[in-house]
Amino acid sequence: MKSITIKGSERESVGKKATKALRNAGKVPCVVYGGEKPLHFSANELAFKKLVYTSNAHTVVVELDNGAKLDAVMQDIQFHPVTDKIIHIDFYQLFKDKEVTMNIPVRLQGNSPGVKNGGRLLFRKRKLVIKALPDDLPDFFDVDISKLKIGDNISVESLLNDDFSILHPESTVVVQVKTARAVIEVEEEEEEGEEGIEGAVEGEEGAEGAEAPAAAEAAAESKE
Repeated sequence: MKSITIKGSERESVGKKATKALRNAGKVPCVVYGGEKPLHFSANELAFKKLVYTSNAHTVVVELDNGAKLDAVMQDIQFHPVTDKIIHIDFYQLFKDKEVTMNIPVRLQGNSPGVKNGGRLLFRKRKLVIKALPDDLPDFFDVDISKLKIGDNISVESLLNDDFSILHPESTVVVQVKTARAVIEVEEEEEEGEEGIEGAVEGEEGAEGAEAPAAAEAAAESKE
């Protein structure tokens, strides 16, 4: 998984006044959990732009001005209810031998023939929660929908991998194509057309068979 470097400074004071002063200066107070003790630091709000305002998933390298460096993953973020500015971020420290839980985005690949025929594509799960070692975290789940017809779906079961655990039931639908109004089913129309032709042939054979008994009855009546 791709990583973003966040450069910041360790916080000496974590009180309300100090926190407010940081925010007024355009900095975001942060905490990294998971280590021996929580690490409090701050960084410029602009430093989190590529981490927060994206649909992609990233890990983080926190570099402090005292020389400390650690790997982490964002766990929680808080925004100001009015200005939407970032006011706090929680991180969780990563260790190579310790599994971590993370949301991984889903990307759809290809074009669904069911949608071309008038079906409605429903993207049920845009992100999936997984548990894995840091080195096994995928950037995306790439889901191929090029064979998805009307009534078909792709579930979590088809995305299972030995490198990580998906924390959803295997039957969870990720994407599906449902019937919409005025659906044009090309295949069904072709099948109906073939059945109509067969029916017409059978009808002709039946008519020919009916003519023979009728002729025989007419001949018998004339003899009488």
